[in-house]
Amino acid sequence: MSKQIEQGPESIYDFTVKDAEGKSVNLSIYKGKVLLIVNVASKCGFTNSNYTELNQLYEKYKDQGLEILAFPCNQFGEEEPGSNEQILEFVCTRFKSEFPVFDKIDVNGENATPLYKFLKSGKWGIFGDDIQWNFAKFLVDKNGKIVDRYYPTTSPLTVEVKPTFASTHDSQSSF
Repeated sequence: MSKQIEQGPESIYDFTVKDAEGKSVNLSIYKGKVLLIVNVASKCGFTNSNYTELNQLYEKYKDQGLEILAFPCNQFGEEEPGSNEQILEFVCTRFKSEFPVFDKIDVNGENATPLYKFLKSGKWGIFGDDIQWNFAKFLVDKNGKIVDRYYPTTSPLTVEVKPTFASTHDSQSSF
């Protein structure tokens, strides 16, 4: 009798999340793309600069395979209080963002979405596990592997996405 070992997720492609309209999205649809995953908020001091710069980054690299995945979160100073519909209206009208916006989630605590539990499970040194505030960023390579994590204060325009496009890491690689 052999014991079956339960394996956890190996990449972000092992997750299905809800978009802002409540539809299930299997993240494997992003295979072969570089991803920047960001927990966003509409009423944060970082909102204007981050959305503006995320749009600039997306415009510059979307044709090369960059996708920005925005996950609204209301865990920090209640700075994302609206419904998904209100959040979409804000993002699309005020910032004219074209990247996907997902369902409002928790990124910390026992109700943290499984995707964020996975994102935070890397060896991040001084970061520790928890997300510190709105606009924390995770860079994911074309193979669904987490390459880097950035503080909320890090400008999206300074995130090194370009080298990640050339990533040829296989599933045995570590970062």
